[in-house]
Amino acid sequence: MELNLYLLLALLIALLVIGWLLAKLHRVRGQLSLIKDALTDIKNGNLNRRVLARESDLTKQICYDINEIAMSSQSRLIQQKQSEQAYKRLMTSLSHDVKTPLASLVGYLEAVESKMVTGAEQEEYIRVAMEKAHYLKDFVTALFEWVKLDAGEQIFHFEVCDLNELSRDIMADWVPLLESHDLTYEIEIPETEYMTRVDPTAYTRILNNLLQNILTHSGARQVTLTVTETEQQAKIMVADNGKGISDADLPHIFERMYQCDRSRSVRGNGLGLSIAKELVNAHKGTITADSIPEAGTTFTIILPKAL
Repeated sequence: MELNLYLLLALLIALLVIGWLLAKLHRVRGQLSLIKDALTDIKNGNLNRRVLARESDLTKQICYDINEIAMSSQSRLIQQKQSEQAYKRLMTSLSHDVKTPLASLVGYLEAVESKMVTGAEQEEYIRVAMEKAHYLKDFVTALFEWVKLDAGEQIFHFEVCDLNELSRDIMADWVPLLESHDLTYEIEIPETEYMTRVDPTAYTRILNNLLQNILTHSGARQVTLTVTETEQQAKIMVADNGKGISDADLPHIFERMYQCDRSRSVRGNGLGLSIAKELVNAHKGTITADSIPEAGTTFTIILPKAL
C-alpha cells in the first residue's frame, strides 16, 4: 500500500514536470516565432522593431542581442542620414562659395583681356581678380584640409615641445598683421617652460584660424591671448572686444560651412573654426566659445599635458 502511494506521488511529480516542460516549450516556441518575425521586420528595414522578453525566458539573451543590434543599426542609419544631409548642405554651400567668386573672377579677367578697361581701371581689375583668385585658393586649401580631418586621413606628428615658446613664436608672426589692422593686443604667456606633446603644425593652425576669424568677422579693436597651465592641462584663451556672436549662432559656430552673417560681404569660408575644433579634438582637448553681443568673444582651448 505504501509502495503504491510512493508510485502515485512519483507519477504526479513526473506529470507536473512534464507539464512545466511543455509550458516552457510552448513559451520558447512562441518566443522563437516572435524572434523570427522581428528578424524579418529588421531585415526589411524596420529598425524600430524590438523583441520583448521576460527575465525568466530562456531566449532573453537572444532577444536582448537582437534589440541591441537593431538599436545599433538604427543609430548608424541616423548618423548616415545626418552625414548625407550635412554633405548636401556642404555641396550647396560649395556651389555658392566657389561659383560666385569664380564667375566674378572670370568677368574681371574677360574685361581686361577684351580691353574693356585700360590704365588705372585695368590695374584695379587685375588687383580684384588676384584677390578673388587667392580667396579661391585659400578656400580650396581649407576644404581639402577639412575633408582629410573629417575622413580621419590627416597625419599628425606629435612631439614633446615647450608650448609657451611655441605660442610666443606664433604670436610674434601675428604682431605685424595685427598692427597693420590697427588692433591693439595683449599677450600673456608664462616665461617658464611647459613641456607637452602637441603637433606644432596643428597647434599653429588652431591659433591662426582663431586669430584670422577675429580679423575677418569680429570688427574688434583689441585682441588678447592668455596661456595658463596646471600639472594636468594647459588653457589657451583668445579673446576680442568685437561685435560678438548672437545666442542663436553661438551653438553652431564650429559646424562646417556655418557663417553667422550670411548677408555680410566679407571674406570667409565657414571652415576655419570647424578645422580648429577637429585639430583640438585630435589633441584630445576641448574648445568652447563664450560671447556677449557688441562686447566680444572668448575662445577657450583646453589641452591635456599628456595625450
